[in-house]
Amino acid sequence: MSASGNSLKDKKTATKLAHAGRDPQAHNGAVNVPVYQVSTILKPSYAAWKEARQPGYPGYIYGTKGTPTSRSFEAAVAELYGAKDVFATTSGLAAVTHPFLGLLQSGDHVLVTDSAYRPCRAFCDGFLSRYGVATTYYDPTIGAGIADLIQPNTKLVWTESPGSQTFEVQDIPAIAEAAHEKGCLVGIDNTWGTALGLDALGKGCDIVVEAVTKYIGGHSDLLMGLVATGDRVGPELRQTAKLIGDTPSGEMYALANRGLRTMKLRFEKSFENSLKVAAWFERQPLVKRVIHPGLPSHPQHDLWKRDFTGGAGLFAVILESRDDAAIGALMDGLSFFGIGASWGGYESLILADDPAKFRTVTEWTEEGQLLRLYTGLEDADDLIEDLAAGLDRYARIVK
Repeated sequence: MSASGNSLKDKKTATKLAHAGRDPQAHNGAVNVPVYQVSTILKPSYAAWKEARQPGYPGYIYGTKGTPTSRSFEAAVAELYGAKDVFATTSGLAAVTHPFLGLLQSGDHVLVTDSAYRPCRAFCDGFLSRYGVATTYYDPTIGAGIADLIQPNTKLVWTESPGSQTFEVQDIPAIAEAAHEKGCLVGIDNTWGTALGLDALGKGCDIVVEAVTKYIGGHSDLLMGLVATGDRVGPELRQTAKLIGDTPSGEMYALANRGLRTMKLRFEKSFENSLKVAAWFERQPLVKRVIHPGLPSHPQHDLWKRDFTGGAGLFAVILESRDDAAIGALMDGLSFFGIGASWGGYESLILADDPAKFRTVTEWTEEGQLLRLYTGLEDADDLIEDLAAGLDRYARIVK
């Protein structure tokens, strides 16, 4: 029997993750949907081919237009987000670009949070600008004040909460209400919160994107994104993906389907670890500041508590000194924190960065070194022991 559809509507998230999008009896009893690695799909007759070419045809016609593997993933995510439509892309960045590509045209204007994912800014500045779409960046804490920035040609307000690197929490309901009053759509990069931590559509967003690469994939071996839409957005975004041929492979869908089933356990453990490690950092004398929305010390912690039910194991700390030798000594000797981009996998990661280089509206005034940390699924005490040794190496140089 199928475990998807209305039978899961009122079920808990863990149950949805285990069963949404699955129909074992449709695949000879296989628990997991088989990998359909296919381009050509044959029809038994001329009449059947003609039928398949009609709008709204529910079957399969070509690999890029859907397979049982892809539709299983889409159905599961739609169940989680309560979305009208969901489609996958070949990367998280590709997912970010589709709302812009599908909704904007020359002469339009878009508002983008100043704390947006850096490649999103690069896309707006280096691609949209070439085609006559203007971008204005805004203070992520602006809330309902976004109304003052909306121009007659503004079509989209783009949010990301918490923001990349600096983790500002945005007042999404207030932004959405103000934007909708002026006829604008609202999109969000919800990779940090995911459907498990933030009901973005329920908070007023019209479009949600997420890097499947992160928590859904969960094993640092998948490049994929998703776009989920509500009632205000029609099929134009999915159509844009089809027009440019942005289609993940069957293997990628299979990895995403597999990751969904254990996502809640990994998501919650990673967040739990991050809170414990972040609280430890707050007690360290060489740490100027810890930036974690889940801690009471965060400037928008109350806003986070109002809107979120969980979050990623991703946060930042500000160290006293930017001394390169000290930073290198801290990071290079770590046993359990790899130095690398991305996050959401089972392993912990660390990066050093300078947000000041990528802000144009809000000034980053911290003089110390920002470290972005992701806590994976290791034991939190082992992670703290590793970081404590790193801070000792750091201290021997800066003191």
